[in-house]
Amino acid sequence: MITRLSSLFLRTLREDPADAEVPSHKLLVRAGYIRRAAPGVYTWLPLGLRTLRKIEGVVREEMNAIGAQELLFPALLPRDPYEQTNRWTEYGDSLFRLKDRKGADMLLGPTHEEMFTAQVKDLYSSYKDFPVTLYQIQTKYRDEERPRAGILRGREFVMKDSYSFDMTDEGLDASYAAHRQAYQAIFDRLGVEYAICKATSGAMGGSASEEFLAVSPNGEDTFVRATEGDYAANVEAVVTQPAVERPIEGQPEAVVHDTPQAETIEALVEWANTAGIEVEGRAVTAADTLKCLVVKVRTPGSDEWELTGIVLPGDREVDEKRLEAAFEPAEVVMASEEDFAKNPFLVKGYVGPKSLIANGVKVLADPRVVSGTSWITGADENQKHVVGMVAGRDFVVDGFVEAAEIREGDPAPEGQGVLTLARGIEIGHIFQLGRKYTEAFDVQILDENGKRAIPTMGSYGIGVSRLMAVLAEQRHDEKGLNWPMEVAPFQVHVVVANKDAAALTAGEDIAAKLDAAGVEVLFDDRAKVSPGVKFKDAELLGMPLTVVLGRSFADGIVELRVRGGETTEVAAEAIVSTVYDAIKA
Repeated sequence: MITRLSSLFLRTLREDPADAEVPSHKLLVRAGYIRRAAPGVYTWLPLGLRTLRKIEGVVREEMNAIGAQELLFPALLPRDPYEQTNRWTEYGDSLFRLKDRKGADMLLGPTHEEMFTAQVKDLYSSYKDFPVTLYQIQTKYRDEERPRAGILRGREFVMKDSYSFDMTDEGLDASYAAHRQAYQAIFDRLGVEYAICKATSGAMGGSASEEFLAVSPNGEDTFVRATEGDYAANVEAVVTQPAVERPIEGQPEAVVHDTPQAETIEALVEWANTAGIEVEGRAVTAADTLKCLVVKVRTPGSDEWELTGIVLPGDREVDEKRLEAAFEPAEVVMASEEDFAKNPFLVKGYVGPKSLIANGVKVLADPRVVSGTSWITGADENQKHVVGMVAGRDFVVDGFVEAAEIREGDPAPEGQGVLTLARGIEIGHIFQLGRKYTEAFDVQILDENGKRAIPTMGSYGIGVSRLMAVLAEQRHDEKGLNWPMEVAPFQVHVVVANKDAAALTAGEDIAAKLDAAGVEVLFDDRAKVSPGVKFKDAELLGMPLTVVLGRSFADGIVELRVRGGETTEVAAEAIVSTVYDAIKA
């Protein structure tokens, strides 16, 4: 069936929407693919819905190819299953909670591990039923505090989530590998530029975890790649290469110095160099100082905050995402002025590890703070610092934490050169969950020996609606969108730019023949619209191919324009076969 622009439910805009910051948001609204209904909530207009459904189709084909079976759970869910895994609490304010008319607690599903697990428990009881992989493509809901970037980070979004159930860890490995391969096939078919990165599991739990990030300067996630290997990781998952431990014996004793107005690392370094302090015969740098930060940690379900010290080299800033990931699912925030006032041993600007430890505060260190390393740090007295405080001798930490920023040029693991930084948008995430959820739901399966066993799980998500925005981010120019053939709303856009009645008739004929050949056609048959507006709309809408009946039509010639590529003159009688061949190429 031919879709005509004269009757299509569409209005293009010449100006960017006021709330749009990134190209995908601007262009998808301007081109009439989506329309804002509320903050973080969008209506899918006909063109946008066609592309969304095609992306779903690619995902569905590749999931079916690995033997996954599709089902569909409700989005409106009861509280009880999420209480069993404590995620009713762990999700915090990001969960949409509501009550029905009888007062029962309900939620709008942010993810469905609980429902899949309960369903398998309900229907399966023997090892002969396994392995099984189930998936759905469904709308999810998360109450983002600051929804932004259109459909890249919304409160309502379409997601494919799948779950594998195996009786053995080896089976889980195979399911995980199958999903990894399927994801690569999906993103390759869509033409997405992406990286597969090691990642943290966060509130999902589990062990092995990888994230698929679409490379984009507008991405919210920072990831790293090694210069001499295949290592890639989300910045939250980067493991710092620990410093080499040094012998403690023979190191000078720690000495307290007056350090007036040295409340910052910069001021402390300036004082040290002015005072003639040296480190192994050289001037002091920020890397020789120890920064002691005080944070508060609250575990899920608790009302109590616990003070915790974080010590790291003074030349490094704390990366908030890494800090949050290190403590998940617990909350972590910086200690407030009120916290300092309540705890006199916290001397702002001069906090050191000794006083924290002496007062029962847990202290976690950056991996560079190893036994035998010597530091200049706070003396826990106003305007005083300690020079030569040695880890393992003068203070002993309770553990280590990955909270410091990652920098371009940091050592990569396993001697793979150094790290480079890039920005990306998360489009997929795969986890080896293990038995966290099957144990929570007491999923007891009879194994081949007749004994009860608990199956192991994998969880695998793809942001389906986000993929549409990613394609818009990666495939656009100053004129508009540029869809890949696989998911474009229409494969060819026929534009009659000649007001001659014969040209309009010929356009109708070409569109009809393309349609008969199985080509998806968008036909710009608008009679009172100028050629210039038609061309701008064609470029904005972004179909892969455009057939133009313009001035040369009088000579039997039409133009075939490849979006973002070349324009070729083709004899009118050959245009249908030429377009067909271009689509099938």
